[in-house]
Amino acid sequence: MSARDEILRRVDGIVPARPAADVAADYARIERGYARRHHEDGVLDLLAERVAHYRATVLRAAEADLPRLIAERLAARPGAYGAPSDLPDAWLADVPSIVRDPAVADLDGLAGAVTGCAAAIAETGTIVLDHGPGQGPRALSLVPDYHLIVVRAAQVAPDVPEALELLDASRPLTMVSGPSATSDIELSRVEGVHGPRTLEVVIAE
Repeated sequence: MSARDEILRRVDGIVPARPAADVAADYARIERGYARRHHEDGVLDLLAERVAHYRATVLRAAEADLPRLIAERLAARPGAYGAPSDLPDAWLADVPSIVRDPAVADLDGLAGAVTGCAAAIAETGTIVLDHGPGQGPRALSLVPDYHLIVVRAAQVAPDVPEALELLDASRPLTMVSGPSATSDIELSRVEGVHGPRTLEVVIAE
């Protein structure tokens, strides 16, 4: 017997044996009496207010008006825009130059990107992408200098607990709270360091 084995044998003789853990039962015993939401009404108004607080541009429209509104916003920045291949064609019907599923090497040359989202949290003003349908890969939402996100009313949760129920935790999650910004250097705010400098959010009601 090695010295290590002898030490462990002595430790085992001192420490009382513990029953096998029942992880499922232990998890079920956790008390979850926390508030699931802080607001019952005006959730879309709250989301618009909180997103705007982060210096993003917020627009609201009926879903039927999305093609016109998206075309107007993109016309202000001439150039080609990247979009996932499964973003609804109708949304981009009036946009003249769209690149579906652009290659990573081409992202920096785009005028911007247009995507959907997986969920939005009204309380925090956060939009969550899980890079599933209509959202494209993470690079599409981070490399171009401009990002337009369409949020459907049904995707808006009042607070974090209910938003988490709309998400698949096994997927990569990108949480967007305003344009990319940092104040790490001399406390001076610099935008566009690790993501889009300009963020526009369209809430489709």
